[in-house]
Amino acid sequence: MARNDRPLTLFHGQRRDLATEGQCIANIGFIQLASEAVAGVSCPGDRSRRLGIADDLDRANAAVSPRIPPRLQFVPDAVVLLARRHQHDGVRGDVTLGIRVSSILAGPLLAIALGAAQAQADQIKLGFIGPLSGGNAQQGLGARNGFLLAIEQANASGYPHQVEGVVLDDASDPAVGVSAAQKLVNDPSVIAATGHWNSSVALATIPVFNRAQMPFIVWGAVSPKITEQNFPNVTRVTPTLVNENKPLAEAIAKQGKIKKIAIISDTTDYGAANTKWFGDFFKAAGGEIVSSDAAAVGTTDFRAMLTTAKAASPDAVYFGGVVTEAALVRSQMADLGMGNLPMYGISGIYDPKFIEIAGAAAEGTIAGTPAVQSNPKLEEFNKAYETKAYPDPAGSYAKYAYEATQILLEVIKEKGIDDKEALSKAIRDIHHDGILGDVSFDANGQTNMAIEIDMFVVRNGKWEKM
Repeated sequence: MARNDRPLTLFHGQRRDLATEGQCIANIGFIQLASEAVAGVSCPGDRSRRLGIADDLDRANAAVSPRIPPRLQFVPDAVVLLARRHQHDGVRGDVTLGIRVSSILAGPLLAIALGAAQAQADQIKLGFIGPLSGGNAQQGLGARNGFLLAIEQANASGYPHQVEGVVLDDASDPAVGVSAAQKLVNDPSVIAATGHWNSSVALATIPVFNRAQMPFIVWGAVSPKITEQNFPNVTRVTPTLVNENKPLAEAIAKQGKIKKIAIISDTTDYGAANTKWFGDFFKAAGGEIVSSDAAAVGTTDFRAMLTTAKAASPDAVYFGGVVTEAALVRSQMADLGMGNLPMYGISGIYDPKFIEIAGAAAEGTIAGTPAVQSNPKLEEFNKAYETKAYPDPAGSYAKYAYEATQILLEVIKEKGIDDKEALSKAIRDIHHDGILGDVSFDANGQTNMAIEIDMFVVRNGKWEKM
């Protein structure tokens, strides 16, 4: 094929000749037109030198297509020619940008370059963090599926951006969670995120998201301290542990059979808050707390604590931690002849993994979890989740992660992606009609949902609603 080596310029979208004086040719597969000097550029003759031409390229880019951010504009598989017509013989020229290609290929190459750039400009990412490994993984896996389901549905319904979900494991470890949060905030294509089942992890990461002003919705962690800090970019769609402990304590006291309770919890903020609030509410309802003890997450032997609790003659034990430790406590209660006493907890122990670890000793354990009133949108979500045939059950938190993601998608669609502070404010101000009902937030970013609880008991190796 005959070639026409007259260069084609993208400047103003018109074909122009370039001066031979000062031509600088970069023979590379593609060039990122970013705010940095182009390396490896050479000029013929005595003008050979490195050029810092970022500003000129940005201006040329803007002339080509103001809609495409310079950092996203790529010219693939071409020999790129960059030229400055310098002051020569008393004449000062202008800045041009061109591609040495056959004139017959110029149109397709330009279309590919601009089309690819526009496609990339329309792609965004949303982040998810939760426990995907370890003893609490079941909660995180269900929530992850809810997050990805919301994104999949948005992409299939003509959403104005192509959305990619970035899923990261926090392993229920604050240090791992902080590393994951930093990865998200350091990726400029991540617009917002949702995260965490463990309150200790959320409390460690929300300062990271706050410093970056990245909108962040908590889907599972329930410590009151998370929203009490009132970071403007942080909201939460799930109730706090205060909302869960109050109706549980009152329901136990109202039954009249349980008058004295021993509390064992973990030493995290979550465990300490459970100890305080359940104890306060049970005593206010007329009950008595006869002993209280706590152990670090990862403790495997609770026998000394249980022996102390047993000596106080409780009618029941309340555990203020999460799945693995709760199951060990329940199993060791049976070892010490306390298996006939009921054990209570909130949503932190409501998990099939609890039954798996505790085995037959799990029988009779009771958990109170937030109730969500059935509505058509929730029923559609449940059906869609079942249709996907995920290997992980939805559990209690898939719906919360799904709702958090729907809220992020809604405000991004309304406000765009350029102003993260505006997105955070839109979340605070929202009235979202979703699968949880009418979702709105108070001045601290906490959901305004009215809370009732469902009571579940382990019978015949399964959680059953009471």
